[in-house]
Amino acid sequence: MAKKSVTDLNVKGKKVLVRVDFNVPMKDGAITNDNRIVQALPTLKHLLAEGAKVIAFSHLGKVKTEEDRLTKTLKPVAVRLGELLDQDVKFVPETRGEALENAIAAMNDGEILVFENTRFESGETKNDPELGKYWASLGDLFVNDAFGTAHRAHASNKGIAAHLETAAGFLMEKEINFIGGVVDAPERPLVAILGGAKVSDKIGVIENLIEKADKILIGGGMMFTFLKALDQNIGKSLLEADKVDLAKSLIEKAEAKGVKLLLPIDVVASKEFSNDSEFRTVAVADIAADEMGLDIGAESVKLFAKELEGAKTVVWNGPMGVFEMPNFAKGTIGICESIAGLKNAITIIGGGDSAAAAMDLGFADQFTHISTGGGASLEYLEGKVLPGVESISEK
Repeated sequence: MAKKSVTDLNVKGKKVLVRVDFNVPMKDGAITNDNRIVQALPTLKHLLAEGAKVIAFSHLGKVKTEEDRLTKTLKPVAVRLGELLDQDVKFVPETRGEALENAIAAMNDGEILVFENTRFESGETKNDPELGKYWASLGDLFVNDAFGTAHRAHASNKGIAAHLETAAGFLMEKEINFIGGVVDAPERPLVAILGGAKVSDKIGVIENLIEKADKILIGGGMMFTFLKALDQNIGKSLLEADKVDLAKSLIEKAEAKGVKLLLPIDVVASKEFSNDSEFRTVAVADIAADEMGLDIGAESVKLFAKELEGAKTVVWNGPMGVFEMPNFAKGTIGICESIAGLKNAITIIGGGDSAAAAMDLGFADQFTHISTGGGASLEYLEGKVLPGVESISEK
C-alpha cells in the first residue's frame, strides 16, 4: 500500500509535529551549507499555508559531552529558517518541560516553532518509548520529512509514529518514490553506477542490484578488489584482500543473471596519495608495482558514457576517484556530466559523496533526484526496510 502524504492530512488549527533533517554542517557556530534546511521548506510552507501550528525538530550532529551541547544547538538553524521562510520562527531551547509546552499552547494557526536538538535527550537514539510518547503528546498529527534518519529507529521518528497519525512530508515522499522506485519497479533499462572506496560498504547494494539492474558499472577504490578477483594487476592500489573472493562471487552472480558488470579499462595512477604527486593515465594492465590508481581514466569515462546510452533509469552512488583532489576528480566529473546529459531518463544520486560532487560541480538541477540521505539511501538500495518509512501510516 502507498504511504500517507502530508496532503492527505487536514491540518487547519492542528498542532503538527514535523521531524525534519536539519543536521547541517556548522563551523564556529555558523551554518556552512543550508541545503537541508532549504529541502524542508516545501513541507513547512504547505503546512503553514494550510493553517497548521508547526512544531519542527531535528537532531544536529553527535551529542556525547556537555561541551557538545554548547556547539550543537539548533538556534542558528531556527534563525536561518526564519530568514528562508520570511517569517518569525520561535526557538525553544528545551526538549521537554513546561517552557516548551507553554510555547506550543500559545501558538496561533500558521505559526512555527523549533525546539532543541533531539539528541540532547539520551533516549532519542535508543528509541525510548517514554520519550516518543511524550513528544507525541505535544501534537495532534505527525509529519516525517527526515529521510536522512529513516534508517534509524529513534524516538523522534518511530517513537512518535507509534502514537500519532503519521504522514510523509514532500521530501520523504520524493525519496520513497525515487529511491524506492529503483528497488521496487524501475523503468528499464536500469543502469547502476557504484563507486567509493570500499566493496564492504556496498556489498548489500550490489547484491540487491544484481537482482534489479541491467548493467552495473563499478569505479572508485572498490574497483581494485574486483580487478584483483579477475587476476588483474593493481599495483599498490586500495585493496580489501578479505573481499576478493566475495567480489569474484558477485561477478559470477551477475553473469549468471545476465547483468552486465563493467569495470574500468584505464586508471589515473600515481606513486603517492597526494594531489601534488606526479600522475599518469595507463591501461589497467600497465599499473606499475609502485603505483596506485586514484581515479578512472578518460577511456573508462567514454566506455561508461556509452553504456549509459538508452538507459531509462540511472542510479549513481559513490565517486569514481579521490575527487576531493582536483587531479583525481576528472572521472567523477565525467560521469556526472554523462548522467546529467541523458535525455528521457530518470537520474538519481543516492546521497553521500556523489551528491556533494554533483552540487559542487553545479549539476544538481540536471538530475531528477538527489537523495538527502547517504546511509538511508544505501540501506534502501540494499532492499532493507527503513524504520522511518515503515512507521508512516498507510493511505
